[in-house]
Amino acid sequence: MPYLIAAVVLLGLLSAFNLVLTLTLIRRLRGHGAAHPGHGELAAPPMALEPGSQIGDFTATTTEGEPVTQAGLPALVAFFSANCPPCHELAPRFAELTTGLPRLAVVTGEDPELVAVLSPAVRVVVEDYDGAVSGAFQNTWTPALYIVDGGQRVVATGGRLEDLPLEAPA
Repeated sequence: MPYLIAAVVLLGLLSAFNLVLTLTLIRRLRGHGAAHPGHGELAAPPMALEPGSQIGDFTATTTEGEPVTQAGLPALVAFFSANCPPCHELAPRFAELTTGLPRLAVVTGEDPELVAVLSPAVRVVVEDYDGAVSGAFQNTWTPALYIVDGGQRVVATGGRLEDLPLEAPA
């Protein structure tokens, strides 16, 4: 009988602790929502490297066999992933984009369709989710866009082309 009482008391304490944690999480989420009044607006993706940040060193090979390193920048770099609907929506626009910057697309995971959309017009690197280019940019989100200058510093970031300071074609 004492084991049964101890088990019931322990279960009650664990349930109370779980309730406290849940209420704390709800309070934080409500506070976070109040700090960002534009609930209907698209939130910016979580970027580890902000403008002014230095990107790390990397070496990769494009689908055409061309070596790519951080020394080959400035560029407009985009990260896409397999099974990502927003990535599939953005890819054709990224491929058709006309800017003065070279473009590099990094596709994580197996997605031949996405590579086919990008590869005619853009240098494409296919890598695992923890690949060299993703690691150099500390990128964990897709789609993610970076403008990088010749000093390998991030100039701008965004999750959509409209988030970047790109000149419209004349």
